[in-house]
Amino acid sequence: MTFDRSIKIAPSILAADFANFGAECAAIEAEGADWVHVDVMDGHFVPNITFGPATCAAIRPHIKGVMDVHLMIAPVDPYIDAFAQAGADVITAHIEAGPHIHRTLQAIRASGPKAGLALNPGTPAESVAELLDLTDLVCVMTVNPGFGGQKFIDMSAKIKTLRSMIGDRPIHIEIDGGVDPTTAPIVAAAGADVLVAGSAVFKGGSVTNPAPYGENIKAIRAAAEGVYV
Repeated sequence: MTFDRSIKIAPSILAADFANFGAECAAIEAEGADWVHVDVMDGHFVPNITFGPATCAAIRPHIKGVMDVHLMIAPVDPYIDAFAQAGADVITAHIEAGPHIHRTLQAIRASGPKAGLALNPGTPAESVAELLDLTDLVCVMTVNPGFGGQKFIDMSAKIKTLRSMIGDRPIHIEIDGGVDPTTAPIVAAAGADVLVAGSAVFKGGSVTNPAPYGENIKAIRAAAEGVYV
């Protein structure tokens, strides 16, 4: 991975066809996706169960670019090595998932991937102040985590605060939840550069008809880049 602040679209496979993950990953990349976002949920930290390391390992050969693994699980630390070995390029843990997030970030970096830190809507930007030097990505949740297709919660003030706190550090600001062509300009204007989108990317398409994926990705990117500075 190389760092830059250009807009990156990271479709969430939570909205993909579960029976065709490999083909779906290849299709969204062919249609312009920059990253592939994998939402891992445990039914404990969030009220849903999705994927584990085996799924990540299975789809890794089908992904040419960045596999962005978002762990909505608690505890996190016992599973870091498994997701790293499965091929994650970024592993993101929630600051709310345990008492020793500093140790978690150290462990992620030591295992090889970039280290991400996710904040739920109720968690203030200031909570990451002492963690930024161990962080490669801050994921701002714009929904309460657990399910796809939720309504966007405007976190512009938090994003702007984070952008100011980050300064010239090479840290991405990622947005996860309710991103579409209407909300993308809001978060991009506030300073985000990685936009996770699930249903807004996959709607209208399929592995046998992937063209709508490309149209959706282009629409989100164009909306975001229209205001991004």
